[in-house]
Amino acid sequence: MKSVNIIGLKDVQQVYGGPEGDLWELVMGEQIHIGGFVSSMDLAEKAGIGAGMHGVDLCCCSGAGMRFLVRFRKVERMQGVDATEKVVERGRQRCRAANLADRITFTLADVCASGLGNESADFVWGEDAWCYVEDKEKLIAEAARLVKRGGIIAFTDWVEGPRGLTNREAERFLRFMKFPSIQNLGGYQKSLQAAGCEVMLATDTGRFAPYTDLYLNMLNQQLTYDALRIIGFDTALMGQMAAEMVFMQELAHAGKIAQGLLVARRKN
Repeated sequence: MKSVNIIGLKDVQQVYGGPEGDLWELVMGEQIHIGGFVSSMDLAEKAGIGAGMHGVDLCCCSGAGMRFLVRFRKVERMQGVDATEKVVERGRQRCRAANLADRITFTLADVCASGLGNESADFVWGEDAWCYVEDKEKLIAEAARLVKRGGIIAFTDWVEGPRGLTNREAERFLRFMKFPSIQNLGGYQKSLQAAGCEVMLATDTGRFAPYTDLYLNMLNQQLTYDALRIIGFDTALMGQMAAEMVFMQELAHAGKIAQGLLVARRKN
């Protein structure tokens, strides 16, 4: 696992409480993760998430993943946890507008200490967001605490790819993304096993590089004005961010970063 010591929860809250978070949503859509609907359906199918289940989404952002699960997987009830007030309130508003507020609720809290009850969920869910959490072992332990015995932990995340990052590459990438660290598939598997879970699937989705190409093409060919509006028409800042996204694109195509998909079951 690669990490930088200067990035913490406050930095992440600043991103998603400000224009940078809105910029990510512009480019990636309401489902702010690689692959959007396709990725969510793939994860849900591989994890066996379905009708009548109760789930917890750790780092739920504005709740797009929970709305997906309720609408398209017929999940009975979802509880989201996120530490950024702006996205939690936005999520509550969107759930009310979608007439889903009776089935989806939000908790404003640190996902490593959610305050939710032990063994209160059939599954724990996450999509491309646990990379923002500093203490990933504590996060995995919290997920294992929340899920019932025999229940499922299913998540995608941005991970270090098979070719690995140099220390210099990792520092530049993590600083830009405001990730305190980036785990790899092996590290996540060890944390899940240490938390009393059986890892059933741990794989690279192969989506990272082509979707990064898509996002850059959208910014360059269609959404330039919209992106500039969000950041106050600061063309210098736009140039800096574009350069960092091109660097990220290069890392993805080189196999140095990837979208990992993991499914684990808590042992009885």
